[in-house]
Amino acid sequence: MAGLYIHIPFCKSKCAYCDFFSVATLQRKGEFLKAIETEMELQKNYLEKENLKTIYFGGGTPSILSIKEIEQILSQIKKYQTIEKDAEITLEANPDDLSVEYLLQLRKSGINRLSIGIQSFIDRDLKLMQRRHDSKKAFDVINEAQACGFDNISTDLIYGLNGLTLKEWKYNLDTLLSLPIKHLSAYHLTIEPNTLFNKWYKQNIIKLPTEIESVNQFEMLIKKTKKKNFIQYEISNFALDGFFSKHNSNYWRNEKYLGIGPSAHSYNLTSRQWNISSLPNYLDAISQGKVPYEKENLTLNDRYNDYIITTLRTMWGININKVENDFGKLYFDFLTKEIDVFVKNKLLKKVNDSFVLSEKGKFLSDRIISTLLYVKK
Repeated sequence: MAGLYIHIPFCKSKCAYCDFFSVATLQRKGEFLKAIETEMELQKNYLEKENLKTIYFGGGTPSILSIKEIEQILSQIKKYQTIEKDAEITLEANPDDLSVEYLLQLRKSGINRLSIGIQSFIDRDLKLMQRRHDSKKAFDVINEAQACGFDNISTDLIYGLNGLTLKEWKYNLDTLLSLPIKHLSAYHLTIEPNTLFNKWYKQNIIKLPTEIESVNQFEMLIKKTKKKNFIQYEISNFALDGFFSKHNSNYWRNEKYLGIGPSAHSYNLTSRQWNISSLPNYLDAISQGKVPYEKENLTLNDRYNDYIITTLRTMWGININKVENDFGKLYFDFLTKEIDVFVKNKLLKKVNDSFVLSEKGKFLSDRIISTLLYVKK
């Protein structure tokens, strides 16, 4: 089984930290909706007739779509792909788009999982990030979503923000974990190129926290979620048992996925490809019956490194037998030699036939992963 990602590139306004491809206009939305159906038809054989177990509307701001438009896209998907009866169908949403009426209609449309971009319950930080909602809406919308029939609610928070104290981060976590959510994605702020935050950072208008402050916030995140029985199944992702993101787990567990829309990525086990990050160029190419993408055929070395990068970040870790069977003796010998140092230093631990990050190792995951990548000389 496989996953399908639909990239909705439209936003009412750009957030100060966001580096995902989007356009702050609704112009050409009608053309776009026709174009993604054309792309679905052009790419209908990409997944080699594997059934869809996940559909994910990302962006941009998917909740900018009307119910009729969402139903139209779901109907188009059914024309070209077979959807499993219990498929996870997620819509990313901004709190200010989610009225009670919209939530009720959304649930009836077939969407069964919401990913709500809360980011913070502190108005100062929401204004800094140029989010369109306030803290009260952030709080209220989760209860409203549950009352409207959404049992599977995921939320996003950002830490490492300019001026965010440990006490304030604790408030964000306590507030969120008091609400009926099943999943949390918590990301440390990174200053991305071509963002307003990058401009402000260069002008010393905003600052990043010290390493100690970042570590303290990450430790509190782990402690607070664990106390509420959330499982840290990936470095930045926490969920109650039975509510791991099936779609994101596709990425981390090396399953096929197809991406539709500008900037969307696809993977079929032997190659990966990504659509052009330009709405006009995307629409022009699709109108000519072409999908505008770049493609990379994956070597054995690429596939080994991809496996290390994606899997070590998860609770499942690196399966040593899989490395030997799928990649061969060269990679097996390299990995077992390099991994031994991290085991001795208690940064990795062996669980059955897999190596997973220890609590201490989670703080050094990037360094560990980079060491275990194989670089041909």
